[in-house]
Amino acid sequence: MLLLMYVGGLSRYSEGRPDNDLHIGGIFPMEGEGGWQGGQACMPAAELALADVNARSDLLSGFKLLLHSNDSKCEPGLGASVMYNLLYNPPQKLLLLAGCSTVCTTVAEAAKMWNLMVLCYGASSPALSDRARFPTLFRTHPSATVHNPTRIKLMQKFGWSRIAILQQAEEVFISTVEDLEAHCKKSGIEIVTRQSFLSDPNDAVRNLRRQDARVIVGLFYVVAARRVLCEVYKHRLYGKSYVWFFIGWYEDNWFETNLEREGIDCTVEQMREAAEGHLTTEALMWNQNSNQTTISGMTSEDFRSRLNEALREAGYDIDGERFPEGYQEAPLAYDAVWAVALAFNKTMEKLEKNGLSLKNFTYTNKKIADDIYEAINSTSFLGVSGLVAFSSQGDRIALTQIEQLSNNHYVKLGYYDTQADNLTWLDREQWVGGKVPPDRTVVVNELRTVSLPLFACMTALCIAGILAAIGLIVFNIMHRHRRVIQWSHPACNTVMLCGCCVCLGAAVALGVDGRWVTPQHYTGLCATRAWLLAIGFSMAYGAMFTKVWRVHRHTTKPKAETKKRMHGWKLYTMVGGLLVVDVALLTAWQLRDPLQRRVETFPLEAPRHHDDDVHIRPELEHCESEHNTVWLGVMYGYKGLVLVFGLFLAYETRSVKIRQINDSRYVGMSIYNVVVLCLITAPVTLVIASQQDAAFAFVSLAIVFCCFLSMALIFIPKVIEVIRHPTERAESGRGSGSGSTPADEERYRELVKENEELQKLIAQKEERIRVLKQKLAERETAAADVTQDVQDEQV
Repeated sequence: MLLLMYVGGLSRYSEGRPDNDLHIGGIFPMEGEGGWQGGQACMPAAELALADVNARSDLLSGFKLLLHSNDSKCEPGLGASVMYNLLYNPPQKLLLLAGCSTVCTTVAEAAKMWNLMVLCYGASSPALSDRARFPTLFRTHPSATVHNPTRIKLMQKFGWSRIAILQQAEEVFISTVEDLEAHCKKSGIEIVTRQSFLSDPNDAVRNLRRQDARVIVGLFYVVAARRVLCEVYKHRLYGKSYVWFFIGWYEDNWFETNLEREGIDCTVEQMREAAEGHLTTEALMWNQNSNQTTISGMTSEDFRSRLNEALREAGYDIDGERFPEGYQEAPLAYDAVWAVALAFNKTMEKLEKNGLSLKNFTYTNKKIADDIYEAINSTSFLGVSGLVAFSSQGDRIALTQIEQLSNNHYVKLGYYDTQADNLTWLDREQWVGGKVPPDRTVVVNELRTVSLPLFACMTALCIAGILAAIGLIVFNIMHRHRRVIQWSHPACNTVMLCGCCVCLGAAVALGVDGRWVTPQHYTGLCATRAWLLAIGFSMAYGAMFTKVWRVHRHTTKPKAETKKRMHGWKLYTMVGGLLVVDVALLTAWQLRDPLQRRVETFPLEAPRHHDDDVHIRPELEHCESEHNTVWLGVMYGYKGLVLVFGLFLAYETRSVKIRQINDSRYVGMSIYNVVVLCLITAPVTLVIASQQDAAFAFVSLAIVFCCFLSMALIFIPKVIEVIRHPTERAESGRGSGSGSTPADEERYRELVKENEELQKLIAQKEERIRVLKQKLAERETAAADVTQDVQDEQV
């Protein structure tokens, strides 16, 4: 019945149809809630083209080109309905013009059934490049995939290797994203997240922030773009830390129009703030040479003037820069009509040779349809949108333009020729904050080092201690003939002072870190610390330990042996033994499992200057080996035994005073001090190892305190004695510590000997007295017995 109605209608129309009219159908998206309503500007442009084409006598020789159109609202279902109305209602159409990717997809997929060519002036979907699916489709609007190489080029130019994608759930954008993903994979660019939305972009934009997206490619129609931009403002995804790529075919003021009508919950000022600095990529839709005359006899500026006048007559506030949607694509619609006219003209010339005309075209006439296809496919001319030519897939070949919104106006940054891979850059970009935004939150590894004032203070104390120890060594050598020095064993004292110097040097080395030493040399620093600390401890503490051990031995020897002279070499032989053990352990440690630089990382910290682009990852250097715990256990165990044994000896000899070692009590006090500080410092430093200032201060202060207190206890009495009694005679008269002269010593020995002999004599006398008393008692007992017997006899 539809066929009968169509044939009947066609017959009725043919009765009054002029023979010189060529009819084409037009599907323009004029109104609607979403999608691209570009017919508002494209339809007036197409009407201008019809007037210009029909005014040319050298085109379509005697024929007039007429356009029959209707509104599709950028809805594929309504677009299909409009197409059917155009086809089933006379007059017969030779070709269809269409806009909006979703509508073009539906129309072009169906039009092949009627052998109709479809020319799309406003469709960028990459899916339309499929010749098997759309065999009769051509378009003056370049494919959206032409933007992707340009986006990749810009990312490479600015060093962005991590992006996010936000897309509207439409086929045109889905296929564009798939092509973009392929380009990103080929170029080594990471897509951190791909978010899509149907109508409400709130959740998708929120997810972008959670994923720390910084460079974001947005693919959506302009109505959705306004909703997205408002959410971008609400979630603070704009400014110096973010880069947005938007589609370039929106109108220049797209972000500040129709806000109330579309229910956008943001003010114009807020939308402007969020839009500032974004980039757009668009195929060139206006001839860049404004002085170049096109096929219509106009320049692109002449066309702009005529279009603006037509839009003013239609009621648009062009003078107030209130352009209708589709204004950027208007040249494409204008050139699309010219492409149709030129193709029809070429087809007519070919048909005339065979005695045919375009009037012979029917929806079942594939031969004429093929001729029209070949004519359009070979069309090439200079239009107001630039050079108009089609690829084998029916796509428009065009350059890509890059723009940036700066101070509420779009600034051209450059052009990209995809085929020649040539980027023409004008160096006009301006970034919020004055620098190119990074593609991610920049994590800066910051090495935690010992506070410089703390290091300086502790170094000064250590240097002072070393100088003091050197001064005491000089004092020890200069006054070695004095008995107050001789009887304290100056060799051991010198070893102790040298050990203090080494320990203080180790304290300075503990504060040297990555500020002063490169990672390559840090291993050597680790070994230096271990050797200095171990050797210095053994020398300083070993000298004191040897003294107190000799005192203990003196008190436990037979009295005859205590009279012998104590040789100095015996006192510091044990120091050599301790050093041998240290060298053996440290050598084994360094050869089998050497200390290495290990970096401890901490959780990210907020930037100090409120810079969202940078986060701090603190790092701290440690000296550790693979089996660090085992080696530390061996060293701590060995040193701990020496400490505990020294503490025991010092306690046992706390009240002993011998003239052979005249400073034994002060040595014992020093040992108490060293043991207590070591037992406190060792476990505490293991706990606070991650706090560089606290650990360094605790260890270095312990070393400094031990060294200073030991030197003070052992040497201050000697220095005072030497100062008070600068001569040997004055000293001998006092007997401070060292006691008396040689005569006194001889007298002392004689008295001791005499005392021992007298004690033996007294013991003998007491034994004699005991024996005599015993005998006297026996006699008294015997006398008593005799007296008793006499009395008994008398009785």
